[in-house]
Amino acid sequence: MALFDLKVLNSALDELQAEKGISRDSVVEAIATALAAAYRREYGKRGQIIRATFNPETGDLEFRQAKIVVDDTLVRKEDEEATSDEDHRSRFNPEQHIMIEDAQRIKKDAQLDEEISFPLETQEEFGRIAAQAAKQVIMQKIREAERASIISEYGEREGEIVTGHVQRFERGNLYIDLGRATAVLPYDEQIPGERYRQGERVRALLLRVDEGVRGTFIRLSRSHPRFLTKLFEAEVPEMASGVVEVKGVVREPGSRAKIAVFSNDEHIDPVGSLVGQRGVRVAVVTSELGGEKIDVVEWSETAGDFVKEALKPAQVMDIELIEDDNRAIVTVAEDQQSLAIGRGGQNVRLAARLTGWKIDIRSTGTPAEAPKAESPSETVEELAVEAAVEESTDEEKQKEGEELANPEGNEDRDIPSPKVEKQTE
Repeated sequence: MALFDLKVLNSALDELQAEKGISRDSVVEAIATALAAAYRREYGKRGQIIRATFNPETGDLEFRQAKIVVDDTLVRKEDEEATSDEDHRSRFNPEQHIMIEDAQRIKKDAQLDEEISFPLETQEEFGRIAAQAAKQVIMQKIREAERASIISEYGEREGEIVTGHVQRFERGNLYIDLGRATAVLPYDEQIPGERYRQGERVRALLLRVDEGVRGTFIRLSRSHPRFLTKLFEAEVPEMASGVVEVKGVVREPGSRAKIAVFSNDEHIDPVGSLVGQRGVRVAVVTSELGGEKIDVVEWSETAGDFVKEALKPAQVMDIELIEDDNRAIVTVAEDQQSLAIGRGGQNVRLAARLTGWKIDIRSTGTPAEAPKAESPSETVEELAVEAAVEESTDEEKQKEGEELANPEGNEDRDIPSPKVEKQTE
């Protein structure tokens, strides 16, 4: 009577290989190891080394006892005590050791530390405890094989974009089903403001694969700067071919990003390559990032030129570099100051991170020409809105001044305190 239903067993092996990526050989090896452990527990003696061989095609099962070839330098006799504290020889055990002279009678070329095996009587009846131990060994070996398979597959894809579906939510973390494995998109790696539904398709950067006590941990990210770079690589052939290189990326996820690019071919415009005809390419990336504004600027070896590019869409009139302090003093027209600084200092903050220079924004007293949209993330309409905000602010200041100058009729009204504007560096 066969120990296993071979048809069911081989079907299970094929299913594990197809769905989990676990090879048949690793599972068969796990079964053999488990059977050897069960045999040793049920029929073996203390210290015995049991090996099992199992053929899933024929159902043949063989048990053998292995003994290690030793001599007097490796073991001491059963009644011999250690000669000194430095004597690290183990005690001779006839169930697991065989002296080299005896081993050479069986195998002429036997060497020290080699295993010599002897056949054992095959047993197919195991007790409940031994069977349970065998089951645990098999499950453990399958988990280890699955973990090794996942690490092998996804470890090679670190830094690439993967696609999955939302499986569940747990304490702000998003668990993504990648097919063969489940990955986690932590709360701090998500784009602020994004909301997901169960089953929804999600693209993210495979940040890293960690092996922990609880299993394999695949960490994803949508807020990492490299995610932006990989999205552009998928849309821009010039980047995939290496003609256009990314020199730097900074992001405030969900709000704004700046990417500095350089072309190795003088006939190819790096900024135009990423923006695309009528802004199609950058629009695809912006859509994937939930409307995040993207400034594409041209990288330059000259620090002054690079700082000017990084501050776009603002127009820079003059720049002074203080290299000892790694500081750049930038002069812009009065109507360009708010654009150069950005809302909440965002534009100058991103520019400083991109270039590595501390940037001070100073304005002249004379307005320059009307600003133009010089970045794919800034449109003429948006600039007009900012200008309208500045005009409304000036009207409020003028009105407050008139109220202070003409207090009549204002007895029942609170006099507003002067506003203090904080200059952002």
